[in-house]
Amino acid sequence: MMEPLLEVKNITKKFGGLTAVDNVSMQIFPGEVIGILGDNGAGKSTLIKVISGVYHAEAGQIFYEGRRIKISNPTEALKIGIETIYQDLALAENMNVYSNIFLGREKLKKFLGLVDVLDHDYMHSESKKVLNRLDINIPSLKNKISTLSGGERQAVAISRSIYWNAKLLIMDEPTAALGVAEQKKVLNLVKTLSSQGVSIFIISHQIHDVFSVATRLLIMRRGKKVAERITKKTSADEVVGLIVGSILGEYN
Repeated sequence: MMEPLLEVKNITKKFGGLTAVDNVSMQIFPGEVIGILGDNGAGKSTLIKVISGVYHAEAGQIFYEGRRIKISNPTEALKIGIETIYQDLALAENMNVYSNIFLGREKLKKFLGLVDVLDHDYMHSESKKVLNRLDINIPSLKNKISTLSGGERQAVAISRSIYWNAKLLIMDEPTAALGVAEQKKVLNLVKTLSSQGVSIFIISHQIHDVFSVATRLLIMRRGKKVAERITKKTSADEVVGLIVGSILGEYN
């Protein structure tokens, strides 16, 4: 039996008197895509921020590759391969594509054997490799991020994660600001990543997007996990019912 890449057990997170995440347990396996669905305030973002080290849970445990871990901050999450792609993407607009893939981890070489200078050729060719591996087509890696479309920017942010060995990607509303053609590209990219063994959590209000890529759905309501569904064995109507509470889940 394959072991989960990540497992959370009985996670609870409070803000003052409000319980934002209430005793939630779940697991994700290598290469699996899980959609986390729920209304605003259901606790989706809080849950993933606990996993990515932004928040600390009051109760519960996190296991990663079979070991119990404590993630104190997002940098620690990155080190073990958990990467979050937020809507604002955290890209440097005025820099080019390959500089963004190496942002903060620039490759240097010795110039005349003395001075450290940026190794542009290396960063360009390595960036090209990862974009090719993910089947991403960006005309020139020397273009500034500010000239790219929303979907291309998303692709650059994802490529950066993959280049630095992300094993688990958390995507927060990845298709929200994109047109239909761009949404398709991002969803295809999710399928490519999954086929290469990367695990992905997708948080989205776009139920149909999630249905097209996720193998399993986790439905949250008022901080609790109310249901889990295999995507093929449910319908958008049932999921909406679970989200709004007109259908009761197994964990209510």
